[in-house]
Amino acid sequence: MLRAALIASVALATMSANPCFAQATMAGMIEAIKEDTRRTAFYTGVAELDPRVIDAMSTVKRDEFVPWVSKISAYVNRPLLIGHGQTISQPYIVAIMTHLMEAREGDRVLEIGTGSGYQAAVLAELVDEVYTIEIIPELAESASKRLARLGFDNVEVRTGDGWYGWPDKAPFDAIMVTAVGEDVPGELVRQLKPGGRIVLPLGTDWDQNLVVVEKAEDGTTSKREILPVRFVPLTGDH
Repeated sequence: MLRAALIASVALATMSANPCFAQATMAGMIEAIKEDTRRTAFYTGVAELDPRVIDAMSTVKRDEFVPWVSKISAYVNRPLLIGHGQTISQPYIVAIMTHLMEAREGDRVLEIGTGSGYQAAVLAELVDEVYTIEIIPELAESASKRLARLGFDNVEVRTGDGWYGWPDKAPFDAIMVTAVGEDVPGELVRQLKPGGRIVLPLGTDWDQNLVVVEKAEDGTTSKREILPVRFVPLTGDH
């Protein structure tokens, strides 16, 4: 643990001494996201991400959303542990899920699984209102404080079971779930506006796919699989 802290301390000192270092690692992360997008286009049908998504990913500083000892790896294109058995998602996964939401300025969106608040921050760059639910109280509290400190005043965090959504703030233009379950929560479908979409992983611990659920104007839904993924389980009393 002491060794990890010392390594992180050296990395932070390097970043402080050379402002270009953080920019270079951010640039490397963005290039890795673009490369993964090209490589997975066969699955996703997406060869190039929405430029607005790239801009948001380039704006939000991922190192603000990882534990101090992980800051040296903040811009590596991989998931990182954030405590309580949870992870901050791989940057490519954050980007492709954000792209698939098709969220726009003026939208109100819901996120299930706040974690450290990184995904919510990315969404906040794109839409007017972000509502995000975290079932682990410690993570919800720390994410709320972090987002407020960083100036994301269009994000509201609450502690709760995301399976049931946030009825008081519904309806939503789009919904994202960042933990895996076997079924699409019915409450989330009900809280989604007609014409909206839910982006979420579905499956079991070992067999998961990223899925887009679209809600037609008549209230019916369609579902399409996008990409094999791996997420932590959606927990709660359901």
